[in-house]
Amino acid sequence: MFICQSLIVVKSATFNGWKVEKRDGKQAGDQTMAKSNILEIIQGLQQAAANAYDGAHDERYSYDGEVRKVGISREEGDPILDKRVMDGFGVKFYNDSMCITYQSDIQLKEIYGGGFEDEIARKLNEIKKFLQKEYKAITGNSITLTKQGDPDIIAQSTSRIRSFVNAKQHYSISGVKEDDFSLAKGSENRKVDDAIRKFLEMGGHQAKRPQNVTYKKGANQK
Repeated sequence: MFICQSLIVVKSATFNGWKVEKRDGKQAGDQTMAKSNILEIIQGLQQAAANAYDGAHDERYSYDGEVRKVGISREEGDPILDKRVMDGFGVKFYNDSMCITYQSDIQLKEIYGGGFEDEIARKLNEIKKFLQKEYKAITGNSITLTKQGDPDIIAQSTSRIRSFVNAKQHYSISGVKEDDFSLAKGSENRKVDDAIRKFLEMGGHQAKRPQNVTYKKGANQK
């Protein structure tokens, strides 16, 4: 899906949390193993994305001297000396999926010149391939990111000169099962720490009253 807007700036904030849901037939140990597995996968993908910092494509600015090219526009030219098109990407996780977000400064002629959507989709695919390759280099394990649907692309302009594009693509993560982790609200069988339980019991009518309080409990209740 491609949308082009003018003179509109969109700001958004999202929060994704993982909650463990207890299901029949699964032991606590199974949930611990599943949680450990998904945590390691997320940490590996996050580190892979972090390794694509601006300048990593040039061995002179790479922290370990290795070249890491993603395939985005900012890799053309010297990070310090040249004027470049600034773009970048990020990753977000939810359930058994990952979302790659991409942002870049653009010119209006790129939108109306033809092939704009295909070019953005190509860059998203290059980012995905880089994450898979870098994940294997970090963890020693392979991972597959399967595309879900078409990318969402929105182009906006804040003036006659400045325009930019935001795009995102969702992927399924191999090795992660939605049954193990769910965004469902809470769990009826979850345990409450004893210290928290004691703190909660201190409130209400069970709380210790000051010495100057002389009325009996329930006296003001009808």
